[in-house]
Amino acid sequence: MKWTSIVACSVGSCLQIWLAPAANAQTFQFAPGQLPQGNPFNNSYTENIDFGDVDQDGDIDAVSADGGDCCNDQNRIWINLGFAQGGTVGFFADRTAQLFPAVLDTSRDMDFVDYDGDGDLDLGISNVSELTNQANRFWTNMGGLQGGTLGFFQDQTAARWLDLGINNGTTLCSSIAPSLVLPSGGFIDHSCDSAYGDLDNDGDMDLFHSSYGGAFSGTTPSRVFLNDGQGQFREYNPPCFQLPGVGIANGSPALWAQGTHQHGTMNSDGVFADIANTPLGIELGDIDADFDIDILQGSRSTPPPRLFRNMRAELGTLIWRDRTFAQVVSPPAGTGNYEQEWGDMDLDGDLDTLGVNWVSPFLDAIKWNDGTGIFGVNTVLSGSASDDNDGEFLDYDNDGDMDILIANFSGQERLYDGDSTGAFQDVTATELPIDNTQTLAAESGDIDGDGDYDAMVANNNNQANALLLNVGQFPDTYAALLPHLEQAPHRAPSSVPTVVRVHIYDNVSWDVLRYNTTSLEWQLNGGVFSSAPMTFAGGQLFRGEIPGTLVGTIGYRVSTVDEHGNVGTSTTRTYISDNSTCTGSIASYCTPKVSSLGCVPSMASLGAPSLVTASAFLVIASQVNGGQNGVVFFGTTGQNNAPFFGGTLCVGVPLYRLNVKNTSGTQGTCAGLTAYSLAEFVAHPSGGALMVSGQTVNAQLWFRDPPDPQTVGLSNGLQFTICP
Repeated sequence: MKWTSIVACSVGSCLQIWLAPAANAQTFQFAPGQLPQGNPFNNSYTENIDFGDVDQDGDIDAVSADGGDCCNDQNRIWINLGFAQGGTVGFFADRTAQLFPAVLDTSRDMDFVDYDGDGDLDLGISNVSELTNQANRFWTNMGGLQGGTLGFFQDQTAARWLDLGINNGTTLCSSIAPSLVLPSGGFIDHSCDSAYGDLDNDGDMDLFHSSYGGAFSGTTPSRVFLNDGQGQFREYNPPCFQLPGVGIANGSPALWAQGTHQHGTMNSDGVFADIANTPLGIELGDIDADFDIDILQGSRSTPPPRLFRNMRAELGTLIWRDRTFAQVVSPPAGTGNYEQEWGDMDLDGDLDTLGVNWVSPFLDAIKWNDGTGIFGVNTVLSGSASDDNDGEFLDYDNDGDMDILIANFSGQERLYDGDSTGAFQDVTATELPIDNTQTLAAESGDIDGDGDYDAMVANNNNQANALLLNVGQFPDTYAALLPHLEQAPHRAPSSVPTVVRVHIYDNVSWDVLRYNTTSLEWQLNGGVFSSAPMTFAGGQLFRGEIPGTLVGTIGYRVSTVDEHGNVGTSTTRTYISDNSTCTGSIASYCTPKVSSLGCVPSMASLGAPSLVTASAFLVIASQVNGGQNGVVFFGTTGQNNAPFFGGTLCVGVPLYRLNVKNTSGTQGTCAGLTAYSLAEFVAHPSGGALMVSGQTVNAQLWFRDPPDPQTVGLSNGLQFTICP
């Protein structure tokens, strides 16, 4: 039987009274008495809600992005009156006038993020220029290192954007036309959602800034801005290309993605990428367990939603590849793909996709991750033929798996009860109160501190935002799972720390998970463990550092504690730090064959060839004909110097072939590039026996060289010895 409670408070004390429920009582109940009501406190066009402890008193506060489709309006902050506030946990008071800048704008989203690294929560705000020219804004929490009042926010938009509109072709590379830069800070845009994560793995939070373009034109690109470590953001634009105006034309460099921009492209090999569509939502996370951040970008009017795979682990440089049609089976073809969420819905240690309105007409669907980042055919949620706007993960009944709350624009919110197999049952009728609001978003969290997960919904059209209080009294007793811990490479001691990342999955959304207390623990030569805090890096990733000065065998593990005290622990891994660490005896040799385009293919490597960190050692061929299929072949009998297809065969027989890959880059140029990790050598049918410590390996790239399909291009040879 599910029990409920009420809290009766007098001056200085509170008494919790437990009540037996009526038969078939709903788990969620509206609690308007716990929220501010009326104009202006709770009477707007609210687009989104975010939760965070802005005053660090141990309870959840709330902020709302207001204005939306209506008008320029004031974003609001509600402070939870529990703990240090001297009131009751779960009751909120509007503190906008005291804590927020007086700014009227049309906000679509607000995100809590510690962008200046001082330990408190700042705010990133996404705005649209429908009524007046507006920019995305940065509001800084003035506590912590700012030296001001914790929970008091100051608009620092002008100071946080760096070098907007400035492009000198080499070192300053803004893609933004100078005419779009606003004197008050930022640039004119239409951004419904932005997302923060440590995109370059340097320990601070970077910004993925999406845009749907004026009137949902889908011609304005999304952009990447990297944090300089001080909370200031400069655009990441490797080709240093600047747009002449608002839109990006087909054939232009794809800014932060591989290849050239091509609207609606189906290419997945890095030749083309579509970086300008109509996203209402952005998801960040690691879909393929290589510990870097991939991107899923929705598309309301210009299908399909786009999947971008981070290629840093494979290529050694920060760049994303548009992999939509290679890694998403049957991408949504219709319009109305409003929003998506990534979460482990079947408890197998990877991120699955919940797509809101992903199947026409207005059906919500799940695409399951096979563990490598390939998302399968649609599993449609029953009863979802409705105008839905948002999905939120939570475990409302504490059975250890994810349930789904759907925010519905045309009336009734819906609740789906999940199980450990990934099956979902619609339990709306028995678990949710009747509702007839235009809801745009939902956010979950333990608002009243009783151990279970509540929710708050953002309502449109001057309808009050609502609190869905969980009265089921099923406290969360499940610890997080940590199935993937990054293997640190063997190294020589230095002042540079060893960086490791970990995947953490729990029965909550990432918006709750990010507040876990997570620690990286290490021991030297089997001694006692020391520890240091890890930082949230976006999605399911956390990042930590082990001192680089340690000498010996270092063991390390990760522990994470959720808000209810449940402790999850990873496996323990080891690496060696000493001055005799093998670097692999790597050497280039042999003469490459100049291609028909005049390219001189060059094979080199990145990292140390250690079996312990096989995925981190890369054999990379550059200056190759772009957009051609090629393959690296290898041998273990030494070097060769034999004539071969008009060039030189540099590898001694017998030869072993790895999988065919496209060289990416634009056809007709020498911009092609391909890379294979040592892990791919090991995975070869013969690799398990051949790839052993001390083995010398020789490798060469062979690729198609048009116009004659019978001719081939050949790189130089690369020789490396696998570390003991």
